[in-house]
Amino acid sequence: EYPDYIKGIFELQCEIALKNLKLSYEAVGNKIDVIMVSGTDFGTQNAPFISPDMYREFYKPFHKRINDWIHKNTSWKTFYHTCGSIAVFLDDFVEVGVDILNPVQTSAKDMDPKILKERYGDKLVFWGGGVDTQKTLPFGTPEDVIKEVNERCQIFGKGGGFVFNTIHNIQSKVPIENIMAMFQAVKEFRF
Repeated sequence: EYPDYIKGIFELQCEIALKNLKLSYEAVGNKIDVIMVSGTDFGTQNAPFISPDMYREFYKPFHKRINDWIHKNTSWKTFYHTCGSIAVFLDDFVEVGVDILNPVQTSAKDMDPKILKERYGDKLVFWGGGVDTQKTLPFGTPEDVIKEVNERCQIFGKGGGFVFNTIHNIQSKVPIENIMAMFQAVKEFRF
């Protein structure tokens, strides 16, 4: 209803972010490898929160400016956290210069690990997607966890571009045996 107002807010946020990035770079230079530049969740379990057209109109220009500044002025890689069914945005994320995607919620609609790796494995680093924290980790057996970790490492790890991480934070009441099985499976995984 108020697109110019919203764009004005995003413009101001972008200017603040660019100033903060410059200050961060002055403070740490290239002593860091990765910087998180977006923590906005664009997806739900079954669909995006917004349409791709809305992303392109309201977010994409600002994401591009921020990523362009980082890639022009630093050696940092950009880390985007966005949960949910966000496959429809991945081409846009690549176009704006996103380097790393997290948490890779493969339990969400249209987030099939094999398809993600096939389409984007040479363009994005997948930081997550290693085991489902909604079903397998809290409710599966240790054997289920090991099986899923091995499958995900096989899919996402082939050719590089994968940082093992759970799909999201490990919640309370997850059986410790499952957490230990996850760590053991990652430690022992080999192609």
